Amino acid sequence: MHCPNCQHTESRVLESRSTESGQSIRRRRECLNCKGRFTTYERIELVPITVIKRDSSRESFDRAKLLRGILRACEKTTVSYQKAEAIVDGIEARLQQNSGKEFSSSEIGELVLQNLRYENEVAYIRFASVYRKFQGIKDFIETLNHLQKENSNSKSPEFTTIR
Repeated sequence: MHCPNCQHTESRVLESRSTESGQSIRRRRECLNCKGRFTTYERIELVPITVIKRDSSRESFDRAKLLRGILRACEKTTVSYQKAEAIVDGIEARLQQNSGKEFSSSEIGELVLQNLRYENEVAYIRFASVYRKFQGIKDFIETLNHLQKENSNSKSPEFTTIR
């Protein structure tokens, strides 16, 4: 591990603790050369997941990119950073559990929408508008009506009719 201050490779661990999700270990370290302190995270190395984009190109699954997209949709809503991280953890775990390690971006997007639907309707609509590339108000109305229909089937009286 290289010290971010002096690039020295020797450090000692001052403190270790599991993160909230239990998926990684946070370690506080002290450089033996400059005595600077820094934090590192250890994660289990998983089999790489490949995402097949709409244009058929392939790229590695980027957990940070997915988290940024979810956080963007959740801005100024009641969904916390920790909940967004938990959604990403759940999606990543679900992808890792499948035998195939290639997934279309639409499969991943639908997993996000399934999670956001129950967390916050505004975040759901925001994410859907980008993910499904809404072209106008008609797309918003169709999605709102679909959401309302699902809510009425689950006996949730929170949503009013859009016409």
